[in-house]
Amino acid sequence: MPVSATVMVVDDHPVVRDGVTLLLRSDPTFTVVGSAESGRAAITRVSELLPDLVLLDLRLPDMLAPEVIAGLRQAYAPARIVVFTAHGDHQGVIAALEAGANGCLLKDVAGTDLVSGLRRVLRGERVVDPRILPDAGQRSDALARSGLTRREYEVIRLAAQGRTNPEIAEATGLTRNTVKTYLQSALHKLGARNRVEAIGKASEAGLL
Repeated sequence: MPVSATVMVVDDHPVVRDGVTLLLRSDPTFTVVGSAESGRAAITRVSELLPDLVLLDLRLPDMLAPEVIAGLRQAYAPARIVVFTAHGDHQGVIAALEAGANGCLLKDVAGTDLVSGLRRVLRGERVVDPRILPDAGQRSDALARSGLTRREYEVIRLAAQGRTNPEIAEATGLTRNTVKTYLQSALHKLGARNRVEAIGKASEAGLL
């Protein structure tokens, strides 16, 4: 962990950006080197600022968090990325973690807990607020046992929410044919004949 870590704050609300900057300014471990108000701006600026850590809002107006994370990784791979959200949005957080986020914290976290969480991420830990995913560890183990890829799991998870293939395609940015392919592959791995059976088996396995 660096003696002093640089941070870029990505949020479309100026109040949040300013608040985090003030909060981190009180701790000598962190220096906020810049901010961005959108996903595209974040991807552009990360290669200029080269921050040790990116604090990323889960819901930006122009891009989904997984897309932003992929773009940030491509632009500057060494940065640690922590999703910072006001919503304990189970689905969005899992998608962000699967896309490569190093952690997720809620915006109502106390200042000391925010600093502590960010320090742990810089030490190489994955930090997720237990109020969002209390059973994240068990789910990861179940996923490994199932043999499902993360994309197959994502498609099954969205199907379990009652989404149709076109809706899943829209949510994931995949084509409808690709969604169908992932779904068929997941059915095969789960030993299921249809999506209803697959959802039942995935639930029994502790995946949902």
